[in-house]
Amino acid sequence: MRAEIDSFILYLATERGLSDSYQLSTRLSLEAFATWLERRKIGEAEVARLLAAGAELPSIEITVGDVTLDHISDYLAHKKRLGLAPATIKLVIVAIKIFFRWLAQRERIARDPAEVLSLPRMSRYLPETMNELQVDRLLDGIATNVPRGLRDRAILELLYASGLRVSELVNAKLEFLDFDSRMIRVTGKGSKTRIVPVGRRACDAIKAYLERERPGMVKKRTGSEIFLSRRGTKLTTVRIWQIVKQCAKHAGLDLNVYPHLLRHSFATHLLSNGADLRIIQELLGHADIATTQIYTHVDQQRLKAVHLKFHPRA
Repeated sequence: MRAEIDSFILYLATERGLSDSYQLSTRLSLEAFATWLERRKIGEAEVARLLAAGAELPSIEITVGDVTLDHISDYLAHKKRLGLAPATIKLVIVAIKIFFRWLAQRERIARDPAEVLSLPRMSRYLPETMNELQVDRLLDGIATNVPRGLRDRAILELLYASGLRVSELVNAKLEFLDFDSRMIRVTGKGSKTRIVPVGRRACDAIKAYLERERPGMVKKRTGSEIFLSRRGTKLTTVRIWQIVKQCAKHAGLDLNVYPHLLRHSFATHLLSNGADLRIIQELLGHADIATTQIYTHVDQQRLKAVHLKFHPRA
């Protein structure tokens, strides 16, 4: 089974061109399932005894053709008992379904045991957002007279101005940024590219960083990524999270501020100021308008809150 998982991940990378993060998530889900099947075959009591004794578990070979719907159902019930959220279980189910569908299409198994699996119903949630005053406070509170302060200001300005995902921001390159038209080309989920506007303030912040900070950060092997670490390498998504958290703390915001919150705020503020939902969908790079429609619910919540606060008979 593990060899088949390797082949499937290679297919996702070479033929489907899916992102590294998607490949990793799918691999982890499938390998966890394989491990569970192996331990089930050994027996829970024997596994517990061997682990307690510090001994290695015996090597067990699981054949994909032997996996049944009962195996998958028992595994999902096991994950549910562990307290996994429905969204996480959904990701596991999707990984298992596409894996066995791929095996069946290539006739590596006689039938697809996961074919009848249904995805769990997801409770609709409203994304968190910041109001415009909070965004102003966050951005204006960034100190630009400290090392890499201009970079940090440019990062947050761009996240909010263009609604970029963190992965899109860290991979944004100089050659794809046009100051004349104030547009940037980014690559999003599924390796899909799109062109999005960059606000005037964000352009000014990026120009200041490029002119006054980035040249001093460039090293011999530095690439063309816009935003660099102090070592001249491409920033990681984890580092972007840290920068956003530090800026929020410095601004004194009593909120859980994270990069995607700026993306949510970008969409909500566009909608509340009259932007068309289809345009917002295009700017965000959503494949399905249903994903973008969640922001209409956020805006309705805001309208209800304003009505409740200000209407005399609310």
